[in-house]
Amino acid sequence: MIGRLNHVAIAVKDLAAATAVYRDALGAQVTAPLPQPEHGVTVVFITLPNTKIELLEPMGESSPIAKFLEKSPDGGIHHVCYEVDDILAARDKLKAQGARVLGDGTPKIGAHGKPVLFLHPKDFCGTLVELEQA
Repeated sequence: MIGRLNHVAIAVKDLAAATAVYRDALGAQVTAPLPQPEHGVTVVFITLPNTKIELLEPMGESSPIAKFLEKSPDGGIHHVCYEVDDILAARDKLKAQGARVLGDGTPKIGAHGKPVLFLHPKDFCGTLVELEQA
C-alpha cells in the first residue's frame, strides 16, 4: 500500500535558525517558509536526492507542534510521511484493520497541495505516520 518515503518531519522552535543549520552548515537546498495555518505550522523543505526533510515550527501555542516541543524542548523527529496512490482507499483499509486515523478521518490539504492524513503513533511502533496521496 505505501509508496516511497516522501519526507521526515522535524519539529523546531526556531525555523530560521534550523534553516540556517541545514543551508549553511550542510549546504542543503532549502525552500522559503510556507505557512500552513490549517495545520498550525510554518514549514520549510530541505531537498535531498532521494527524499525531503520538513522543518516544522509552531504557529502559536495551540499548534500540535507547540505541544510536541513542550515534551521535547530541543525538538526532534515528529513524523514520517509515506506516499499512497489512493488516500481514501488506504484510510478505509487501515481503519478496517483497526488503525486509528487522527482527527475526523477527512483528508486535509498538506504543504505539497495534496491530501494528507495522520495515523496514531500507538498503532505504528510509536511513530506518527502521515499519508500523502501521490
